[in-house]
Formats: sequence, C-alpha cells, structure tokens
Amino acid sequence: MAYDLEEQEQIENVKAIWKKYGNLLTWVLIVVLGAYSGWTFWNNSQRKTAAEAGQLFERLKEAAEAKDNDKVLRAATDMQEKYSKTAFAEIAALTAAKSAYEANDAKDAKAQLQLVISNGKNEEYQAVAKVRMAGILLDEKSYDDALKLLTGEFPTQYESLVADRKGDILVAQNKLPEARAAYQQALDKLEDKNPGRQLIQIKLDAIGGSPAKAAA
Repeated sequence: MAYDLEEQEQIENVKAIWKKYGNLLTWVLIVVLGAYSGWTFWNNSQRKTAAEAGQLFERLKEAAEAKDNDKVLRAATDMQEKYSKTAFAEIAALTAAKSAYEANDAKDAKAQLQLVISNGKNEEYQAVAKVRMAGILLDEKSYDDALKLLTGEFPTQYESLVADRKGDILVAQNKLPEARAAYQQALDKLEDKNPGRQLIQIKLDAIGGSPAKAAA
C-alpha cells in the first residue's frame, strides 16, 4: 500500500521513538519484579536455600552492573540448574536477557526469555518476557511472530504494556489505523496519573492522534 509523505513521516517518528524509549518500561518492570521475587522467595523457602540463592543472585546483579555479560549468563545458568523451581530463576533469566540484549547478543537474550515463557510459573514474569521477546522480534522485523506472542490473556496490570507493544509492531508494518487503536487501548488501560501515558500519547499523536470512531 502506498503512503503519502505525511503518513511516512508519522511512521518514521514513531520508529524513532521506539528506538529511543521502546525498551525502557519493560526493563524498569524487571527491576521492580526482581525485588519482589527476592522478598517472596525469602519468606517461602528454607533459610539456607534462600541464602545460597540470594548470594548467587547478588553475584549476577553485580556482573550485570559491571556489564560482564559472560559472567551474567554463567550465573543465570547456575541459578536455573540449582534453583529452577524458585522465582529467583525466572528473574535471573530476565536479568540475563537484559544483559545479553545490551551486549548485542540477541541469541542469548531470546534464549533466556524463552526459558521464562516456556517454563515460568509466574504469569507476571511471563508477561514481561513475552513483551520483551516481542520487542526483539520487532527489531529483527519478525512482525508476525512478535504479534503472535502478544495474543491471548495477560494479567490485567500488563494489558496496557501489551497493547503499547502491539502498536509499535503495527507501526513498523505501516498499519496505522490498527496502531492508533492499539495505542488508544494502551492509554485506556492506564490510570490518568501513570507516567507511561505521556510516551504512549506522543506515539499516538505522531501517527495522527486517536483512531477514527466506527460509523454507527
């Protein structure tokens, strides 16, 4: 389908916004969920096991802060082998995926995310992993695969994040009416005071504002 110059400019604007800010919200969520998982695991596991897993997770975080991706991946593998039934294993995989992505290692990033998607027991972690995986597939222009990941049911608090990511993918496919609808859905599912609204509104405005209302 041909697009006029204004539509092409709108598409490029949103692509630029995605490139700069697209991954920020999900990585923030990973940090928040990581803190929560550590607290939950500590209170529901034996103290000795929790202490051992906690020490390993601290080493993983230190490696991530030092941007030592190889060490992060090794620690994540140890966590998954020794404590696979704990929430620490899932948050370690998410953290390792972030580290690998930032090291331009998409293969390992996707492998870590797939562990959470396929084997995770926490729906919230799985939701974050799917949105992150969809973002990597978007970078790789695997648009259909990215959208497939975002189908089905998600925890209510992640529905806005999912809709926003769908909007990004639809923009990349030059499907502007569908993208506007997705961004509007993302806004509708956020509270008025949520700071994420501003970024979504910028993207919506960049492709022409709110979707047209259906004819009666």
